Amino acid sequence: MNSPARVIGFVNAAHFIDHYAMLIFAAAVIVMGPALGMAYPELLPYATPGFVAFGAGSLLTGWLGDHWSRRHMMVIFFAGIGVSMVAVGLVQTPLQLGAALLSIGVFASIYHPVGTAMIVSYADRLGREIGLNGVWGNLGVASSALVTGVVGQFLGWRWAFIGPGILTILLGLVFMRTVVHEDRSGLKQAAAQSRVAKSDMWRVIAALVIVVIAISTTFNAVTVALPKLFAERLSDLTGSPALLGAIAAFVYVFGALTQYAIGKLVDRTSLKAVAVPLSFLLAPLLYLAATLSNLPLILAVIGIVIGAFGQVTVNDAMIGKYTTEKWRSRAYAVRYFVGFTTAGASVGLVAWLYEQGGFATMLHAFAGLCLLVVAAAIILPTEIKVPAAQAN
Repeated sequence: MNSPARVIGFVNAAHFIDHYAMLIFAAAVIVMGPALGMAYPELLPYATPGFVAFGAGSLLTGWLGDHWSRRHMMVIFFAGIGVSMVAVGLVQTPLQLGAALLSIGVFASIYHPVGTAMIVSYADRLGREIGLNGVWGNLGVASSALVTGVVGQFLGWRWAFIGPGILTILLGLVFMRTVVHEDRSGLKQAAAQSRVAKSDMWRVIAALVIVVIAISTTFNAVTVALPKLFAERLSDLTGSPALLGAIAAFVYVFGALTQYAIGKLVDRTSLKAVAVPLSFLLAPLLYLAATLSNLPLILAVIGIVIGAFGQVTVNDAMIGKYTTEKWRSRAYAVRYFVGFTTAGASVGLVAWLYEQGGFATMLHAFAGLCLLVVAAAIILPTEIKVPAAQAN
């Protein structure tokens, strides 16, 4: 039988890799443009198919996780995303770049419905493990900006993809040798200790759909645009890609700390009590950030990251609390299909809004979208606690 600590450790590492791989291009595109003879708005849309596949693929991968094997799906994840990263580092044309980025998105779609369901299945305390898992994903986002900036400056953008790809393949080999196919029939459902009245489930679903669309779109737009935003707005502080990457990494650390803190809070109080205060952060901070630069911009973005990553943790905990083991991968699949598919569209939206009025227009637009998050948090119903034995 698999050790829960070992399984959760590998799944956390996979979460790091998943977000790291998806955001290498966002940081590398700054130096890739001149090398490929293309401007930023021209090159950025090549990432759109990969981000759409990131969400759309989750329906199939979640189904396979429930009906076939979550362990086998994770083996495919490590091998596939590793090879795809290496492939991006070897491209010669924009068409090849789009195909390789699409491949990353396809394999990256495995992680969230499958890996998150594995976390919930093996967790003793749902909130804590979801929070820690979120930290690993957030560190992947932060490290992607930092490492890509450093490697791109000193070794070239190709090695920013090839190096992580090789390491991911090696980690997948270790996972394949140490984690066996799991028989989930005897696993406890530590998470299923909260319920809501059946008559209130429509409020849960409505709130979840609204928040997932708004937060996923905003979150992805901000993470994709951040390297370029900092390059433009922090010009008085630095022009070094490596230092800009370090600043972006510093900002994302606050998101990681937030996810850990929110995860602990979820174990101690209701989701509504956590979600409502978080919902008031994003809209005003996005609106303010539209006109800020240098240190004030950094502080505003820290607040945006705290709000967005906190909401992601609440969303994942919500599904973990209200779904059974049998359906959990599929429930997460639907959540991530909706979230990442709309998030994929945000890449093209960022490029279009940037052409219309720069980052000021983009940030104002997403500030308006995040007003919906407040309404979603308010309509969440109150939880009814039930004993763990009953929940199973």
